[in-house]
Amino acid sequence: MNQMQRIEKRFLKPEAPTFQVGDTVRVHVKVIEGEKERIQVFEGVVIGKKGASNRQTFSVRKVSYGVGVERVFPIHSPFLDKVEVVRSGRVRRAKLYYLRSKQGRAARIAERSLDTRAPRKTAEPAAETPDAPIVETLPVS
Repeated sequence: MNQMQRIEKRFLKPEAPTFQVGDTVRVHVKVIEGEKERIQVFEGVVIGKKGASNRQTFSVRKVSYGVGVERVFPIHSPFLDKVEVVRSGRVRRAKLYYLRSKQGRAARIAERSLDTRAPRKTAEPAAETPDAPIVETLPVS
């Protein structure tokens, strides 16, 4: 580990939020206005993630009053209070920049279910029936 990595490691958040591209998130940002500090919420779809270590950022897009608004947040920023995942989206791309040209129903992302596969059959032990006769086998010599 070189000196730069050691310096960057000190600024990492221990509980970094976990989400993926396509998820709808609610980002709580600390906003300082004069001497007052408040929390502002920005809710939208994560359209991309990039970077590594403490330089990692993610872009969130929402439509506000008919105008698309995108904002880039550093994951390890001290101004980022928390990130809540509202719903998980099922996407097949790393960057969702194509959503910029879509609007309305076409811009929706399908929700990811927890388990999309068929449920597995587990081996259950055979239930003993009390009416069954007990049969003892003798060793054959």
